[in-house]
Amino acid sequence: MLRRRGKVRIDTERMILRPPVHTDFRTWAALRSKSEDFLKPWEPSWSTDHLTRKAFVNRVYWANRSIAQGTALPLFMERRSDKVLLGAITLDNIRRGPAQAGTIGYWIGAPFAREGYMREALFALVHHAFEVLDLSRLESACLPENAASRGLLEKCGYKYEGVAQSYLQINGRWRNHVLYANLRGDRRGRVPSA
Repeated sequence: MLRRRGKVRIDTERMILRPPVHTDFRTWAALRSKSEDFLKPWEPSWSTDHLTRKAFVNRVYWANRSIAQGTALPLFMERRSDKVLLGAITLDNIRRGPAQAGTIGYWIGAPFAREGYMREALFALVHHAFEVLDLSRLESACLPENAASRGLLEKCGYKYEGVAQSYLQINGRWRNHVLYANLRGDRRGRVPSA
């Protein structure tokens, strides 16, 4: 991890995980637009201005403010070899004090799905959260039928904890989500690595 003037960077074998910057707008909007059919079944409904420059500028300001305040770590996934934007992963809702916890969410562009990028990013962010940020518990949630996301979480050390009723609105409907958690000092038994 590299920290300079409040900036965060996590290096993996094939990627650089870094906060979004204003110059990412065109690339981000193009990838989100190209991946719309792939992403929409799993995400909250997009606002009418979702892909606008103004919404993206607000996203960048939120990212910078959240990092500075220590409440979130929103990161873009950039392929190291050619600087292509692959997706994003965010450690959000960071809670200090007795909880020492946070929530991880993620998305990947359709052209890069099932190539192991998200697994690599999630392993790196989990390690960063436990070893650098000294968190104790990480939570993630996904739709019950999202087999790819469930498999990803389980391969990255998460364990199933239950179901949250009407957890998020997805495509305009309140949907139940399955809850997973990853504990730094997990005493619940090891998950075999794949």
